[in-house]
Amino acid sequence: MPAQPPRRPTTAPPAGRRTSAVEVRRSTRRRRTVSAYREGDRTIVLIPARMSEAEERRWVTVMLDRLAAQESRRRVGDSELAERAERLSDQYLDGRARPASVRWVTNQNTRWGSCTPAEGSIRLSHRLQGMPEYVVDYVLLHELAHLLVPGHGPRFWRLLESYPRTERARGYLEGVVAAGRLPQPPGPTAG
Repeated sequence: MPAQPPRRPTTAPPAGRRTSAVEVRRSTRRRRTVSAYREGDRTIVLIPARMSEAEERRWVTVMLDRLAAQESRRRVGDSELAERAERLSDQYLDGRARPASVRWVTNQNTRWGSCTPAEGSIRLSHRLQGMPEYVVDYVLLHELAHLLVPGHGPRFWRLLESYPRTERARGYLEGVVAAGRLPQPPGPTAG
């Protein structure tokens, strides 16, 4: 098998990008196709080995734009989040939990969601955006349940029993937290 050309990390993406790094991987097997995906806070761009540096720069920009467009289509806004909360309440809580407001927030970095029952407000961490829908639904349902039962006692957990993906969603979130605690591998060395 022929040796793969080295991976070429780019220290920072073009201005205005959300990721902290772009890594270009050249492949001798690729002939024409270019693809890209997110891996943690990095974007990996796969290109044919024969591409020039100018073509590489152009394709990195094109692929970052495509990924950003895909991600923005997937993001749910506050109004959609409120509609989702209403559907979840109807389906799993007999419509008893009716929040006054449901919104994404960027100031929750240690919790996935929060609820203020007295105000009827629910806030979900922006870190949930892009996670699987069943995970977002679980966190939203968890906060909706707090409108009915403030603590985490047996009565609270009984409310969540009807959601079939509770354990799976909790496992997913635990995995995200655990992955965040893993030591980061050293970056590529200058050669």
